[in-house]
Amino acid sequence: MSNPVEEFNAYRAKMNDKMMADNNKIVKRIFNLDTNAFAEGALSKQTKEVLGLGNSLVLRCDDCVKYHLEECYKLGMNKAEVVEAMSVSLLIGGTIVIPHLRRAYEYWEALEQNKS
Repeated sequence: MSNPVEEFNAYRAKMNDKMMADNNKIVKRIFNLDTNAFAEGALSKQTKEVLGLGNSLVLRCDDCVKYHLEECYKLGMNKAEVVEAMSVSLLIGGTIVIPHLRRAYEYWEALEQNKS
């Protein structure tokens, strides 16, 4: 039986390694900026991740939604908190967000089933 969390993380790591191997300065700087943007600061890492989740839903980026869901999960957010945040994104983004919300629910369930 496949594990969507492990599959997503393995694919993401493999492709990130391939992109970084090209030694493109712009790609490396964007990755660095992304890492630093989500570090603790005036806003907590948890706040930043839930903002990233919300923006990713509105922008309809399923890979980004998965990434931020997993980070929220690792940071100890519970399903009620995540669902409430995603409901705001649904309100802002409109009904076109619904398919991405479905996949977000599915991935959250996979995270819960995958916990060690």
